[in-house]
Amino acid sequence: MSQTLVIELGRATLLLAVKLAAPMLGFGLLVGLLVSIFQAATQIQEMTLTFIPKILAVFVALAVFGPWMLQNLVSFAASIFSNLGRFAQ
Repeated sequence: MSQTLVIELGRATLLLAVKLAAPMLGFGLLVGLLVSIFQAATQIQEMTLTFIPKILAVFVALAVFGPWMLQNLVSFAASIFSNLGRFAQ
């Protein structure tokens, strides 16, 4: 296996990881921002108020984007398995 192939495989893997994590992180960030604006406006400084909406937002994002994430992961795994012959050289 050549050095460029290993670097390309690592780059593709990291890009896929970022692509799969982005929807959940984005939803969590958006909900966290909205909750912090709400807390600043109402002066409610309850620490648990920030965690529960973010966790729910991440679960909603996982439910909504789950099939898309699974499709990307399966296609990446299929491309890895189909190119196993290239890795042996």
